[in-house]
Amino acid sequence: MLEEAGHRVIAVDLPGHGIDHTPLTEVNLKSYTDCLSAVLDKESEKVILIGHSMAGVVISQTAEYFPEKIEKLVYLCAFLPDNGQSLFDAFGIVDLGDDAPTAVYIDEAQTYIGLNDEAIYSHFYADCSEEDFQYAKSKLVKEPLIPSVTPVQVTEERFGSVPRVYIEGLRDKAIPIKLQRAMYAKMPCEQVITMDTDHSSFYSHPEELSVNLLSLA
Repeated sequence: MLEEAGHRVIAVDLPGHGIDHTPLTEVNLKSYTDCLSAVLDKESEKVILIGHSMAGVVISQTAEYFPEKIEKLVYLCAFLPDNGQSLFDAFGIVDLGDDAPTAVYIDEAQTYIGLNDEAIYSHFYADCSEEDFQYAKSKLVKEPLIPSVTPVQVTEERFGSVPRVYIEGLRDKAIPIKLQRAMYAKMPCEQVITMDTDHSSFYSHPEELSVNLLSLA
């Protein structure tokens, strides 16, 4: 839909995700930022960089390295960490009570993050069609733990110089709306867009999401 509107779109498979089969034990936050930085390095124009969920951490740290390459950062139901804060640290900034997510588990060796099968639909794809849910579920992988416990190191001079937009999902159970709002209250964005959606609006409400993204271009 974005391409039909005249934009060029690059969807990135981070190491250990999608078609990239880098072993979990070899992946850290730098692996992610190196991958994304390599994409940015090839671009002659500034990009609008969108991070969903965990990738909010990745786009924040990458913006510290390449602020001159990024026109705008868009956090789509994403983690928005403060300097010195990891993804997991973000859960400590607000008491979620009964809304605390239950989909994620960490293996005994503390090497990867997995998902409890019975909670995947309700936490990530509650508004999706059965077809989209099954497709999305087939793409899920175990994620290395290290990137999620590594604090970001960002400065106001570099990361802070890039405009930020947050797109919140009111019915997100993976990153509950209470946590989303606590994060962007602590790390203010120039604009907040509200969608009455689950965690994965690119599957469940693609037309509405595309309209919102096009409004930022």
